[in-house]
Amino acid sequence: MDAKKNLRKSIKAKLSELSLPQYEDQSYKIAQQFFQTDEWMEASTVAITVSKAPEVDTFQIIRKGWEQGKRMIVPKCEPKTRRLDFRELKRFSELESVFYGLLEPIVSETNTVSAEEIDLVIVPGLAFNKDGYRLGFGGGYYDRFLENYHGKTISLAFKDQIISDIPIESHDIPVGKIITSEGVIAIGD
Repeated sequence: MDAKKNLRKSIKAKLSELSLPQYEDQSYKIAQQFFQTDEWMEASTVAITVSKAPEVDTFQIIRKGWEQGKRMIVPKCEPKTRRLDFRELKRFSELESVFYGLLEPIVSETNTVSAEEIDLVIVPGLAFNKDGYRLGFGGGYYDRFLENYHGKTISLAFKDQIISDIPIESHDIPVGKIITSEGVIAIGD
């Protein structure tokens, strides 16, 4: 477990060095590449986390989704069961700040969307390798969700988040594509 812990620490340290202009610049480039993918263009319902720096900025992606008439779905974490409750977000004011300053959908103002309805899931992570495996934030929420999810998956990553060596466990499920500011890494090509 310590290998993962140390890796998380070093990636976080590296990401914290990104200046705001670099962060915005790379986030913008990543979003532009992402909007060109078939996965995005063909999806009508997209699940995405509400980013918290230093994760790639997803507010611009949620906004673009709304502009294009997509249903944008964001997760609420349920710590007791370690499950994700995906809920449709229609405006940013339907979010509230919960533990660790994470923004999550307000239950009374949003509706749950079932996994079967989601065409594309943007899977968060701290680090990724070129085979699509990721180092998560340690809660295991997405691992549990992806076990039973059969739609498309993509991750968004700054170049410092792509590393060669990630501790992989037997239950880990790789994502289908990783979008970086440098280009698209298609998995299994």
